[in-house]
Amino acid sequence: MKIKEAKANIILDSRGNETIEIIVNQTGKTSAPSGKSTGKHEKKPYKKDLKSDADFINKLNVKNLPEIKNFDDLKNLEEKIAKKIGANTLFAFEASVLKALAIDNGTELWKLLNPNASVFPRIISNTIGGGAHSSSAKIKPDFQEFLVACNKNPAVAEIINKKCHERAGNILENIRAAPPKKNDENAWITDLDNEKVLEVMKNVQENVFEESNMHIDIGLDCAASQFYDKKTKKYEYKDRIASRDRKEQIDYISEIAERFNLFYIEDPLDEDDFEGFAELAKKTKCLIVGDDLTTTNLKRAEKAVKMESVTGMIIKPNQIGSLIEVKKVIDLCAKNVVKTIMSHRSGETKDNTIADLAFAWQCDFIKIPAVGEERLSKVRRLQEIERSLKKPNSEEELKFRR
Repeated sequence: MKIKEAKANIILDSRGNETIEIIVNQTGKTSAPSGKSTGKHEKKPYKKDLKSDADFINKLNVKNLPEIKNFDDLKNLEEKIAKKIGANTLFAFEASVLKALAIDNGTELWKLLNPNASVFPRIISNTIGGGAHSSSAKIKPDFQEFLVACNKNPAVAEIINKKCHERAGNILENIRAAPPKKNDENAWITDLDNEKVLEVMKNVQENVFEESNMHIDIGLDCAASQFYDKKTKKYEYKDRIASRDRKEQIDYISEIAERFNLFYIEDPLDEDDFEGFAELAKKTKCLIVGDDLTTTNLKRAEKAVKMESVTGMIIKPNQIGSLIEVKKVIDLCAKNVVKTIMSHRSGETKDNTIADLAFAWQCDFIKIPAVGEERLSKVRRLQEIERSLKKPNSEEELKFRR
């Protein structure tokens, strides 16, 4: 496929902030999200700024771009443009190229990437929020996300994860005798401390099981770099006024993981503490996940794998921009039995590219809140794929992660 036309637009994301949308050959369209709680090792979203990147795409001489026949041909495209634009723009451009190629070939994005994909990722949903995502709250949990995961296929998971969200809101309303507000990811805002929120999450788990006879798992995104003081080298908790050094933080996280039977803990330590992550991973049975630690960066991912720092890794394509690099990180994880978690960002659009990527590349999980049209567009895309794979008049169950 020849790239005949590329156009960049500036649109608004779910937070009302500007982001880039790119259209290739009038058929492939992708918009990039943006993060609020960003790791310092992420690539810059734009080379200079959003307008400059958009202008670069709009003035691009497409005649000089290589022909794209398959995914690997993106390498030749990156040689021409990767150093001239930021990660958001590169991701949106490459995804749009692949979508246009898929349409040219009469197929879908996921099939273009992996026609043999068969297993659906489990959906993890942010339910109650704290940290950077609840910046409007004066008092809030230090931990950034309190998560649920339903062990069912996408159609059922949407219903159950949304039910969890509703139950959490009801419990918080009863505690404070006032309706709770939502943060920028549509998770509930609360002034309860970390452990009180975990108690709420246990109640949600029990209520949903009683109502639907379905078990949900509970997890955390600590985003610990947000409250780590690099001068004192301590984790400064505000919700219960505590100051913990590395050993105390590891012991504390291990203790709450066991007490609340957590299945997943993301960024429990500072974003440069590979050794601390490794120590924690040895102490607990739950999934220890790197996001700010690894930032979808192959070199950092290789270090985390070599040091056995993580048992799970967040995948955010716009952290690195290059889909070639994203695939390398996912392949590295698969080879080393590290779970992969494709993830949305706090500033989202209705673009559903990550759903196709998560399914095509057989990620173990996909992290998407249960509320909000920008979030649900990804869930609905997984459901479309699910329906397309079901045989007519067949009771055959599709495969999903357990």
